[in-house]
Amino acid sequence: MTTKTARTAVDAFIAKKAEIDDMLARLAALSEDHFDVNPDDVHWGHVGDLAEYAVMLKRITDIAFNEGECAG
Repeated sequence: MTTKTARTAVDAFIAKKAEIDDMLARLAALSEDHFDVNPDDVHWGHVGDLAEYAVMLKRITDIAFNEGECAG
């Protein structure tokens, strides 16, 4: 691998990491705010939304940590 190719890969990696960090920060802030749902107004639709988020995040953590279906 040439130095230029390696540098381009590093730059792309850092940019993608920053994109992920931004998404994680936004999700953390939204979670801190109870996903914009007043606790007195929670209904089963909200539970379904969070369940879907959890499924998607579980897939990500399984891949990242080699767990669940991705355990090797």
